[in-house]
Amino acid sequence: MPIVRIELWRGRTLDQKKELAKAITEDMVRILKVRMESIQVIFEEVEKDNWAIAGTISDQPRNP
Repeated sequence: MPIVRIELWRGRTLDQKKELAKAITEDMVRILKVRMESIQVIFEEVEKDNWAIAGTISDQPRNP
């Protein structure tokens, strides 16, 4: 059973997540030759203040 975990900043709409889950599922079915019912997509939403890029918390401005 393939499982896809997607970590992203909080704030995407339900419609965006539905569209992404559908696209990922369809591609995995096509590429891996598995049943659609076996694909699981899990969205893990993270607040920006819990995510750092290049040593800087993402809700803070970064130096260019």
